[in-house]
Amino acid sequence: MSTTLTTQDAEILLTAARRAADAAGVTVSVSVLDAGGHLLAFRRDDRALLISGETSTRKAYTALQLNSATADLVDAVKPDGPFHSLTTALDQPLLFIAGGLPVHRDGRLIGAVGVGGGAPEQDHAFATAAVATLH
Repeated sequence: MSTTLTTQDAEILLTAARRAADAAGVTVSVSVLDAGGHLLAFRRDDRALLISGETSTRKAYTALQLNSATADLVDAVKPDGPFHSLTTALDQPLLFIAGGLPVHRDGRLIGAVGVGGGAPEQDHAFATAAVATLH
């Protein structure tokens, strides 16, 4: 099995996330990045908010760079959190809102998926459904 995220994998992730969102009646954008942070797949539903395209990509980037679900990082960047200055200290497109998940294969980080457009807990659930399709 490949230790890289292929375009076929990216399409599987994108389709699974959109299917989960469709089932919930939520319009979203989905971004899939490879291990280098390069966009492999992107789709925005016709009625999704325009900003959801940006948020989905930033969520994926954050999950990739920190190798963590963005939902698990929200408290760390609050004013009393251990990484409270991280959002302003780095000139990076980080976004600490649930909906971004790293993608692993054989214990290796191979990319990330980000979903934007729903409530944070919905976006997280849609991204989780997507990642589950590759395992």
